[in-house]
Amino acid sequence: MANIAVVLHGPNDLRVESIPVPEIKDNEVLLAMCSVGICGSDLKYWKYGKCGKFSLEKPMIMGHEGSGKVVKVGSGVKHLKIGDRVAIEPGVSCGVCRLCKTGRYNLCPRIFFCATPPDDGNLCRLYKHSAQFCFRLPDHVTDDEGAMLEPLAVAVYSCRKGKVGLGTKLLICGAGPVGILTLMVAKQNGATTVVITDIDETRLALAKSLGADFTIRVSSEKPEQLATNISEILGDHPDVTIECSGTNFGFSTGIYATLPGGCLVMVGRVPGDAEFPLNLAFTKEIDITGVFRYAN
Repeated sequence: MANIAVVLHGPNDLRVESIPVPEIKDNEVLLAMCSVGICGSDLKYWKYGKCGKFSLEKPMIMGHEGSGKVVKVGSGVKHLKIGDRVAIEPGVSCGVCRLCKTGRYNLCPRIFFCATPPDDGNLCRLYKHSAQFCFRLPDHVTDDEGAMLEPLAVAVYSCRKGKVGLGTKLLICGAGPVGILTLMVAKQNGATTVVITDIDETRLALAKSLGADFTIRVSSEKPEQLATNISEILGDHPDVTIECSGTNFGFSTGIYATLPGGCLVMVGRVPGDAEFPLNLAFTKEIDITGVFRYAN
């Protein structure tokens, strides 16, 4: 079978190209890709050639939210067989450094991660991956749902970092795919009240249909004013804010809105030269924690 891939050569320069069929190692499997999602990071690489601290250095195969079917198995792989459908965890860590051994493998300095420069992704016909990071899908889970497990993992990890559970009052800034998934995970975890903000009414309508208790369309308010509105709607400050919009406005709103002694989880990436009310965050003893992909 010929292999083709979607390759990014630079900003706004995306090409479909023929590539070799990869040779697998003993601990790897060869996958016929079934479904690959498009992440916000993919859009940033396509539009700007960079995302956060990562910049395109050479042509790169796109895609990291994927599911596939096993078509070849390495000799050392025992838990998968040809024909199995799998969800792909796109980060393959070294497994031997201090961070890996203490369970923080997402921070491994030698990690391979699909479609993060300089590593190629899986938006191709045939793709090889470490079998240890391939998870067999049950029959009732579709290929598209298998691909969605990757962004779902971000939402689960974000709620875990914020200790979202029974009785939590939660603010989510941004009702994009990760924000919506975070809402759904938070409700499953027992969050009592969830308010979610966005600039788009369509996204907010979807959030409402999926369990948001309150939705707020962000217009031209200052972060302080929006935080006041959030507190009035909740009847209290949110215990936890999860920032999923990647905007200065969302980060600042979280600082103003979050309960003193609460937690602010940063999922989105904000510009490095922005100004935020950090002294207020410190005075309120807000625990600001970052999220980089996910682990465990």
